[in-house]
Amino acid sequence: MRAPSPAPANASAGACANAPASASARTHAPARAIELELFRHLLASIAEEMGIVLRKTSYSANIKERRDYSCAVYDARGETVAMGDHMPVHLGAMPLSVRAVCEALDLRPGDVALVNDPFRGGTHLPDITAVAPVFLAGSKKPAFYLANRAHHADVGGMSPGSMPLATEIYQEGLRIPPILIQRGGVLDRALLDLVLANVRTPVEREGDLMAQLMSIRRGELRLRELVGKYGLARAHRNMRELQDYSERMLRATLRGLPRGTYRFSDVIENEEAGRAPYPIRVAVTLAGDSATVDFTGSAPQVHGPMNANLAVTTAAVMYVFRCLVAEDVPFTSGILRPVRIVAPEGTIVNALAPAAMAAGNVETSQRITDVVLGALSKAAPDLIPAASSGTMNNLSFGGHHRGRPFAYYETIAGGMGASASGAGHSATHTHMTNSWNTPVEAFEHQFPLRIDSYRVRKGSGGQGRHSGGDGIVREFRFLAPAEVTILSDRRERGPYGMQGGQAGKPGRNTLLRGGKKIPIAAKARFHVVSEDVLRIETPGGGGWGV
Repeated sequence: MRAPSPAPANASAGACANAPASASARTHAPARAIELELFRHLLASIAEEMGIVLRKTSYSANIKERRDYSCAVYDARGETVAMGDHMPVHLGAMPLSVRAVCEALDLRPGDVALVNDPFRGGTHLPDITAVAPVFLAGSKKPAFYLANRAHHADVGGMSPGSMPLATEIYQEGLRIPPILIQRGGVLDRALLDLVLANVRTPVEREGDLMAQLMSIRRGELRLRELVGKYGLARAHRNMRELQDYSERMLRATLRGLPRGTYRFSDVIENEEAGRAPYPIRVAVTLAGDSATVDFTGSAPQVHGPMNANLAVTTAAVMYVFRCLVAEDVPFTSGILRPVRIVAPEGTIVNALAPAAMAAGNVETSQRITDVVLGALSKAAPDLIPAASSGTMNNLSFGGHHRGRPFAYYETIAGGMGASASGAGHSATHTHMTNSWNTPVEAFEHQFPLRIDSYRVRKGSGGQGRHSGGDGIVREFRFLAPAEVTILSDRRERGPYGMQGGQAGKPGRNTLLRGGKKIPIAAKARFHVVSEDVLRIETPGGGGWGV
């Protein structure tokens, strides 16, 4: 399925297929296509450069090494025009944060707002989003908006790393509604001190927050340069046309799929081992050049942290439909125009306050992706891959060592699902996560731990005509006492195969203490002592075909 080339915003999708074009029209269309492609890359490069500044100036391994951050550019309406090649679960959800900030605050030149509240556009509390307007000389309203989102390794709460087995959001850390951290270019030191007083590692948090502000400043500089070179009207016109082009590309793809309603369901494992899992159900209705994604029938919001909000669900759906397009579609708000999402309030895919949310962003988002892909596989069996590992294998821990606090968070890769085109990749982050690993050297330099083993989990991928990718084995030897939290999944049932392929092997968590092997549940909070070894074996991807 090949989408049409970019065309002016007022061109209909299939008009004038056989009509003769004037000489000026024939000349104009290629020129507009070239200019749109130019602006697409100019705008994306701004988001990418924002990310580079954020990474290079940050303090934490989570941002500097794992690259757990995202940056994006928005038009004057707060709609997405460009995203960096960052975290899908961040990028699809951030527009709701931008909207929440614009609704709550009267933004002025030099202002930067912070927000992490999942009920005001955030995802979970460790993800702090910075939002800023971009004013041009003499303008009374913002010409653009910029935002970045970074996962902070600790924002307080009941467990180090702020990814606890909580039952309500108040236990998960500091909750920030839309509020100005910078007014007229001047940092609000009192607000910053309030934030730092509620976290375990204030020096690291301050460094990462300042990196987010520097990232915003770089984006402002580049947008002003863009307008200085091309003019505001031309910039706005190309932003609108890029959004329209993204919409047309997805509509063209949807028209190539058979009409109908396709259903799929899967489960998230319960926080309490042995208890019934939580179902996530979807019905995807394809109707020509539009689609409805209906999660009716999914589990009610739960007592633990597995709840996702509408922002997370939207991000997962947006990611899947972007992946349907064979070409490299511009990642703009136009992607979602042909798609209607039905996510009943008070369910695990649209939880309401005061639900705990820590794992919805990282675990439930993966299962939402799995069920939407599973439904679409019935419409396009040769297009959709088998399930990937389906979990981010979240590990957080913290404590004190030599009189200083430490807190750490990371996600651990797994196997990618196989597809009609070949075997799945091994030891890679998939779907809603796009982070890197923490290098062993950086990890051991910063924390009182040693990595005893870091290797591919051979044979964990599902068999089939094309085999699923293998997961990872990562062993952590603690050199100081610590409190540990694991939020993982696919420990009871492995990722599904596709078209007759076998499921990947489930993951496994084990604590090695004094020669004994102690099984650790998929979701667990526990204490370790010096010389304990935590072994995490991540799931392999599903196989494809027989």
